[in-house]
Amino acid sequence: MTVLIVTGTCTGVGKTVVTAALAAVAAARGASVAVVKPGQTGAHTGDPGDLDEIRRLAALDDVHEFARFPDPLSPAAAARRAGVPPVRLTDAADHIRDLATDRRLVLVEGAGGLLVRYDDEGTTIADLAHDLNAPTVVVTRPDLGTLNHTALTLEAMAHRGIQLAGIVIGAWPNTPDLAMRSNIRDLETIAARPLSGALPEDAAKLDPPDFLLTAHSSLAPALGGTFNPTTFRTHHDPPQN
Repeated sequence: MTVLIVTGTCTGVGKTVVTAALAAVAAARGASVAVVKPGQTGAHTGDPGDLDEIRRLAALDDVHEFARFPDPLSPAAAARRAGVPPVRLTDAADHIRDLATDRRLVLVEGAGGLLVRYDDEGTTIADLAHDLNAPTVVVTRPDLGTLNHTALTLEAMAHRGIQLAGIVIGAWPNTPDLAMRSNIRDLETIAARPLSGALPEDAAKLDPPDFLLTAHSSLAPALGGTFNPTTFRTHHDPPQN
């Protein structure tokens, strides 16, 4: 697995923290890791962006951003607003292939959800994943509404022939409510597989050594960690009436 796409069920689900966790655990095993953000929106040149967060959390400098737009919109809309050409994901795919020639792992973090548009032709991160034949990690929310968003994302992936690398909850709260606890089993039912991880909601506030420990315990063995989905599910399973 040389290239791994990280997408989300919607925006703000924790894709950046999960990408940083994947990078941190891979680098700790001695793998050469690069992280790519094809299009950063909502940040001016010189402002901190998602790759700065990944650089800090994962202590990783091999990061690559191909385009940046100031408005917090989809990449396609942000490019129109800025009056500049949009991100060309076909070009991004060529850059990613070049990076993958001498890196053990290239992580690609998308913007927003799977079908967010990068240009006026409707190119999405799903097209990039298909073009690269790259397995994809889906980052999801734990709360009410996540089941529908997750099911729709997985259905869109299956329709396009994109391999699911796992579902990771991007921000698991310290005090989950009934819906969140109930959603664990249903997320696994939707995916037809156990969860591949759950990052605690305050993971982004940690320093790099503590973040690495948290990342390792929050990702399943297939993603480089020690997360046990059965233990997690059993611990949070709500009691029956």
